[in-house]
Amino acid sequence: MRDLEAEWTERAIQRITTENTTLKQRVRQLTTDNRTLDERLKAARSNLRFQDRRVTDLEARITDPGAGA
Repeated sequence: MRDLEAEWTERAIQRITTENTTLKQRVRQLTTDNRTLDERLKAARSNLRFQDRRVTDLEARITDPGAGA
């Protein structure tokens, strides 16, 4: 184990530690972005369902104008 540790220079350890920190920050950012996009997708689907119901209602009124009154 010590032989492996001896091969790592202080500079290499620092570089890897910095890269690891950067990657962790990127993962957090991507997770946040993913949540935001998921919320937007859910809202868009909800709006689409509402619009579909509205179109169906309007089509029914056009087809039978007396039924909507």
